[in-house]
Amino acid sequence: MAKRGGFQGGMPGNMGNLMKQAQRMQRQMEEKTKELEEKEWEGTAGGGAVKVRVSGKKEILSVKLSEEIVDPDDIEMLEDLIVAATNEALRQMEEESSKAMESLTGGLGLGGGLPF
Repeated sequence: MAKRGGFQGGMPGNMGNLMKQAQRMQRQMEEKTKELEEKEWEGTAGGGAVKVRVSGKKEILSVKLSEEIVDPDDIEMLEDLIVAATNEALRQMEEESSKAMESLTGGLGLGGGLPF
């Protein structure tokens, strides 16, 4: 009669190895996350007349406006350019973050928030 239950065929060793790999991946992801949080990205709009810098913590660090873009009669255009530059900088940051995490997880789609 075949034995049921328990670990057979060396499973404990494989499970231990899997846990070590998961812990190593978690450390690498934490290191990469910290590295990305310290980086800065810049988005521009209006041919460079509006520049927005963001951090990896998704914080706006600065907004630079060229004098010629400031038109008191067209505040809406300036607002739109600031939004566009901010979104560009955030897209760049997200793209680099996604690529970095994908390189660590091998495309498993695990993202940056592993619960282990």
